[in-house]
Amino acid sequence: MTRTIIEGGHVATVDSAGSEHDGGHVVIDDGIITAVGAGRAPEELRAGAEIVDATGCLVTPGLVNTHHHLYQWLTRGYAQDSILFDWLTSLYPLWSRIDAGLTGVGAAGAMAVLARSGCTTVGDHHYIFPQGSGDIVGAIVDSASRVGVRLHATRGSMDLGASQGGLPPDFAVETTAAALAASQEAVERYHDASFDSMVRVAVAPCSPFSVTADLLREAAVLARSLDVRLHTHASETVEEDAYCAERFGMTPTDYLESLGWLGDDVWMAHCVHLDEPAIARYAATGTGVAHCPSSNGRLAAGIAPVRAMLDAGVPVGLGVDGAASNESGQLGIEVREAVLMNRLRTGADSFSVRDGLRIATMGGARVLGRQDEIGSLEAGKLADIAVWQVDRVEHAGILDPVAALGLGAMPPLKRLFVGGNTVVEDATLVTTDEDVLAREVAAASRELAERL
Repeated sequence: MTRTIIEGGHVATVDSAGSEHDGGHVVIDDGIITAVGAGRAPEELRAGAEIVDATGCLVTPGLVNTHHHLYQWLTRGYAQDSILFDWLTSLYPLWSRIDAGLTGVGAAGAMAVLARSGCTTVGDHHYIFPQGSGDIVGAIVDSASRVGVRLHATRGSMDLGASQGGLPPDFAVETTAAALAASQEAVERYHDASFDSMVRVAVAPCSPFSVTADLLREAAVLARSLDVRLHTHASETVEEDAYCAERFGMTPTDYLESLGWLGDDVWMAHCVHLDEPAIARYAATGTGVAHCPSSNGRLAAGIAPVRAMLDAGVPVGLGVDGAASNESGQLGIEVREAVLMNRLRTGADSFSVRDGLRIATMGGARVLGRQDEIGSLEAGKLADIAVWQVDRVEHAGILDPVAALGLGAMPPLKRLFVGGNTVVEDATLVTTDEDVLAREVAAASRELAERL
């Protein structure tokens, strides 16, 4: 048995009681948390264990990213001053030239930065599959293994081109049948439903303005027949609301519900413009939400009503979103952004730093259907753990370690564990060479740009 003991830090468990232990300990045995508590670990557990001195650190569950587009790591800095629809139409021609090789490099770069920002589980939404582009989902799976993080991949799709009234150009979409067949193949090839799974796959048509009703309806049937989750974008912008009203005579929520797209096996990205009836429907059905504050700000989409969602019982997690609309790609920063954005909407006392930490951990685990496995520091859960250094000059004097993360600069990581394995140590990725990866990303980004 391999045992690691983390002790001496401020342990924020994010369990149902919000338990915290100043100077506490966490014990890991063979990738599973076996004990959490106050003070030093018991003497009988110490023999032969690796002892991680977390003095001056905040110890939290690993952060859970519930929405991303990893391939976009190669297209950061484009359409810098655009709203969503204009930004998409600017980038579709470039994205439609992506292939498995380039996607794998971009995904590795994006996941490396996610890991260095405290993220242990990565939710990705890939929905562009050019003809002849190879096994893109497989490339993303391989990149997650290279970096050492858990992956919730999705096989996304678009089948509603501009000639049919959709937003993407016709050359960027698939047929409905091809999208469904490829989605089933990706699930059957890569999805692992086991407790300690490193890869799960969901079915994820892109959005109401890029996907036909037939694809949405049949994708829901397919996912449930395969017992996997469903994901899409919803209610991100006022332009999307107007599109749904004009084309379907319904709100995005009513439209998606009519096609079988509300349920506790579904999570939606953004949900910036949910009204009270929509929030009530999400809560009643257990439909989850990926809150992406920085991307929403970058595209001027608005501030999602997260406080109202949480009060209603909607599962809410945190997301970076595609790095082409959030160039930092760091999930740790989003904890602070979520706190600040939601205070702007509902008041200074409406969203605490612990609210921010909870949606970034246990909230995300619930959204992805993994609340029994990750998201909190409790005995029996997977040892996905972030150890944040909060005693350096950036945070010295902040007496509440959780506030150091939720209001201060993003702290560096002393250690990041995924299933008990070290992925980051002393702010450096240890699973792959960062300098080599940076050169690969720069070369891939140039190659993609030259394909236009």
